[in-house]
Amino acid sequence: MLRRGGTLLNLHRVFRSVCCKRVLKCLFSTEVSTVHKGTAFEERSLALLEQTMSMSLKRVGGKEDGGIDLVGWWWLPYDDDTAGSTAYTKRRRIRVLGQCKAEKKKMGPSFVRELEGVLYRFITMPSTLPGLVDEEKPDVSIPGQAHIPMVALLISESPFTKSALLRAHSSPIPFFMLHLPPVDDNRTSDPESEGGLESPQTFVGPGAAVCNPALSGAQGLLQGQMEVRWERHMLGQHGRPALWWRNTRLPNQIPYTDPLEASVDASRCES
Repeated sequence: MLRRGGTLLNLHRVFRSVCCKRVLKCLFSTEVSTVHKGTAFEERSLALLEQTMSMSLKRVGGKEDGGIDLVGWWWLPYDDDTAGSTAYTKRRRIRVLGQCKAEKKKMGPSFVRELEGVLYRFITMPSTLPGLVDEEKPDVSIPGQAHIPMVALLISESPFTKSALLRAHSSPIPFFMLHLPPVDDNRTSDPESEGGLESPQTFVGPGAAVCNPALSGAQGLLQGQMEVRWERHMLGQHGRPALWWRNTRLPNQIPYTDPLEASVDASRCES
């Protein structure tokens, strides 16, 4: 009986050990899957913004990221520029700080408040921006360099709730909110069938792009000159965001500039 009891006890210990290992493996796999999904969504967002929104961004991460997933520049025309043969080829830069959320649930106002807090911190302490090399950090000795305007970019794989949109609408921080639905892996994008949109991604449903008054309003950062539209094809729900400047579709452009030239551009923005 003792041997039998000892055998049963050993079997119980082995069973419990195996169960614990399986639970830990399941939890680890779930964590890895979540991290992989978040990274993939950030990469997908980067590609789309570079191809359609004239944004040059890069991913940041780690314990010292300050709550920021993406950081970089948004290249837009000058306020006094007019459309012509150059088609707004001269661009100014606007600092972009972004968060990417690959959540299943709809995005509520708490995410907007979180990004507001992050922006307030970096507005008051711009030298602490994550992921910047030395030549990109603001230099107070250069006129206008320490006062480059900032935009909060919130990208979500799930739709925004009405409360989240209202929160962003009332925020004094310039907000650009982008809903990028999951990609349909079973479909491929055909530029000819998209009516010339040349969409780099095919979504499972309609997306959305929203700017608040502090960004695109008449009294906002861009003085009512820019509009972001989600362009859809008449035969489907997928599409892509596009920039319009003074009722003219703005060509995608990311100019190459050295730090000194960019500093001069920043000074012009403030003059």
